[in-house]
Amino acid sequence: MPLTPEARSLLDMAYRVGAPRFHDLTVDQARRSFEKLQFAFRGEAPPVASTTEVPIPRPDGSALLARLYRPLESHAGDALPLAIWFHGGGWCVGDVASYDVTCRELCNQSGCAVLSVDYRLAPEHPFPAAIHDARLAFDWCKGQAPSLGIDPARIALGGDSAGGNLAIVTSIALRDEGLRLPRFLLLVYPSTEIVSGRPSRERFAEGYFLDRGTLAWFFGHYLPDGNTEDWRVSPMRAASLAGLPPMLLLGAEFDPLVDDCTAFASRVRAEGGEVDYEVAAGMIHGYLTLGKCFPEARASVSRAARALRERFGGAGAVARVE
Repeated sequence: MPLTPEARSLLDMAYRVGAPRFHDLTVDQARRSFEKLQFAFRGEAPPVASTTEVPIPRPDGSALLARLYRPLESHAGDALPLAIWFHGGGWCVGDVASYDVTCRELCNQSGCAVLSVDYRLAPEHPFPAAIHDARLAFDWCKGQAPSLGIDPARIALGGDSAGGNLAIVTSIALRDEGLRLPRFLLLVYPSTEIVSGRPSRERFAEGYFLDRGTLAWFFGHYLPDGNTEDWRVSPMRAASLAGLPPMLLLGAEFDPLVDDCTAFASRVRAEGGEVDYEVAAGMIHGYLTLGKCFPEARASVSRAARALRERFGGAGAVARVE
């Protein structure tokens, strides 16, 4: 199908005459631009039972910051399933505040606690800093389950775009080390390959928001050494994708990454994995957080929440914190 009217309208606004392209901005300008977009087009923030700012200590004495949401229907003594969320933004932009509404919606609708992680950003902290933070968040949550009020046996990893990449890479690393994996992966148009010659990269290279120049801008800041073949940046380069958790993968029809997502889902299935792959018709990369603009965003959050409920039972199947 064609772009939805809402997507066409947003793109027309984004590419209006005289407006600078995202990749023509400085890093600080790009971060402010991304934040303004999120705040302008996100939905209304629903109430949740609680939000808690969570500092996760790093070995060097600094702290990885995160925000823990508990769903409105939960109780203080419930040991809830947990979805750890890594935000999108090309490893360079985005933060917990920009994803607040999406995480609240996912929390309430799934019945799971949600931990939104403020991992370090490039270029100040290039690869592999974000990967180290993602792994730290997972390991720490398992160890701190009683104090967080979560069930360590029911943890999912999720994220959109660069955040989806972090969820995949963390799971592959855990598998390779023979450690317990997350129970589920929730992936929204994840970056699975830095260098790709699949047709959607060229078909949607210009005029669809995540254009060729912006991709190069992200990759250049995240990978200053230019090593795009490391599986930790391009998980399609991993020797095997077998043995990963079951996953829901949501793509967007007019996304330069959509063919990469299709190829990733196909390979996971071919290697014996379980993946539900769905593509949002008429949508562009980045639509998930823009609920005021796109009804498809709200539908995708609900789809993701339903998948978590089906896997974990939501708040209706809680354990008790002892």
